[in-house]
Amino acid sequence: MEISSIKSKGQDLILGLQHVLAMYSGGVLVPLLVGTALHFSASQMAYLISVDIFMTGIATLFQVKRTPITGIAMPVVLGSAIQSVSPLINIGTTLGVGAMYGATISAGIFVFLIGGLFAKLRYFFPPVVTGSLITVIGFTLVPIALLNWGGGNNQAASYGNMTNLLLGTITIIIILAFMLLGRGFIKAIAVLLGIIMGTIVAAMLGQVSLDSVAQASWFHLPQPFFLGMPTFHTSSIVTMIVVAMTSLIESTGVYFALADLTGRKLSDHDLANGYRAEGLGVILSGIFNTFPYSTFSQNVGVVRLSGVKSKRPIYFAASLLILIGLLPKFGALVTIIPSAVLGGAMFVMFGTIGVQGINILRSVDFDNEKNLVIAALSIGGGIGITVHPECFQHLPQTWQLVLTNGVVVTTILAVGLNIILNGFHRQKEQTA
Repeated sequence: MEISSIKSKGQDLILGLQHVLAMYSGGVLVPLLVGTALHFSASQMAYLISVDIFMTGIATLFQVKRTPITGIAMPVVLGSAIQSVSPLINIGTTLGVGAMYGATISAGIFVFLIGGLFAKLRYFFPPVVTGSLITVIGFTLVPIALLNWGGGNNQAASYGNMTNLLLGTITIIIILAFMLLGRGFIKAIAVLLGIIMGTIVAAMLGQVSLDSVAQASWFHLPQPFFLGMPTFHTSSIVTMIVVAMTSLIESTGVYFALADLTGRKLSDHDLANGYRAEGLGVILSGIFNTFPYSTFSQNVGVVRLSGVKSKRPIYFAASLLILIGLLPKFGALVTIIPSAVLGGAMFVMFGTIGVQGINILRSVDFDNEKNLVIAALSIGGGIGITVHPECFQHLPQTWQLVLTNGVVVTTILAVGLNIILNGFHRQKEQTA
């Protein structure tokens, strides 16, 4: 029995590592983009990345561990919200670094306080809405997968070269082979095996460098307000509250996607706990000078592909993130994975999320043309805005924050059209 327990925990640890690798590049992207734009020093950047990963682990624990007021208790992983990049850079360059963190703390408090009220909006999410939303969450992430598959930087001369295309393709083939031919635990870690083997192939081709590992320090302890004390400005606070609300909408889609995968019926209390956990994570991100957190859609793909719906691997994932945050050298080891390899893995994961949304839409009565209109316009609008966000470039910046996010546009269209065409009372019956 004891040996069996050790084996089970070992498998959960490996599954947790798979979740970490799936989200890691997205997790460090926000600190890299913001820190570079604000001209942070090398030591500041090192701190920023390490503490961001550390706090990601803490925020994930808030979600996976249920308390009376926080935690949705599903296999949820949190990371820095990409939609916060542009607003944070604008705030940081005009009002200073302190204003970024003051606005972030304020937005987190706002999210924590309105979590219960926002949870009442679950009645606005029948299958035609959730199916459309999850479909868009998956398919709008595919361009990110392709960007990484080509090398991660489409301005680089090496972008899309044969080496990158080959590495991404090999990674996809390995993952599919383990998915289709593997059994049990091996099948569950198909993504992890694809990333590891793809990285080994990349190393054989001279595409892996250990310089970042050699240069990283061994230990770094997070410190509150390390980069600056918070300052509070109404304009920046309102901006970050808008960003936080878009994150909540995205998180709602992730919650429903995971609920569909795990066969769980979400209550108002479940959703409120999830929102408050996210708000608490955002508050701490401001205190420790990192960035607002939101649920990561790519980890839904890991759950879908692995078939493992337990929370246990997420506890290990959160613990690994905390460890990586404390040990920068260990964290740097993860960064040696080439973008093309991650892109190949993302391509498979994001596609499966989109198909999951389509699977939900199968239960919708499309003989009712109203439902057809809702799905067609909301999915088309979300994907279209993702491809051409500049369509709204002449609108005020606050409006742009909302309308250039494909997931938010899909939610607005799907919820709004459903209320207009199907009516609130009918919808409430569908979701009750």
